[in-house]
Amino acid sequence: MRSLYLLLLTIFSMCCISLAHYSPQDFLDPHNEARAEVGVGPLSWNDTLEAYAQNYANSRIQDCNLVHSYGPYGENVAEVYGEMTATDAVKLWVAEKPNYDHNSNSCVNGACLHYTQVIWRDTVHLGCARAVCNNGWIFVICSYDPPGNIEGQRPL
Repeated sequence: MRSLYLLLLTIFSMCCISLAHYSPQDFLDPHNEARAEVGVGPLSWNDTLEAYAQNYANSRIQDCNLVHSYGPYGENVAEVYGEMTATDAVKLWVAEKPNYDHNSNSCVNGACLHYTQVIWRDTVHLGCARAVCNNGWIFVICSYDPPGNIEGQRPL
């Protein structure tokens, strides 16, 4: 009986450690740090966006393809084999900052639309989720409302 208890405790501990880096605050903090750097107000957590993101992440479990949902919200997605924390995912998107040219309002030398969604001035709500795919990859999605990256508009 004691060995069963220890086994269950170990499994529970591993579960909680794995999920510990995916709290709403774990997503909000790096988003709001990037936004503060450019003088944009903070995002707040939205349970509806989180539910939307979790539903979509769950739909990717079978194939883990890095595909957008094309839903009603702004969106960033990421995937990695192994472990990726919420902060790691947001850092991937924010790392595109050097590719955004404010003067021309365009991406130069690579992608920048993930970054501009993170800092989009009109966005106020965030909801994120993750799923562990059948192939062992981690799929992460953040949904933003109102959405950013509106053609012809500037993020700041």
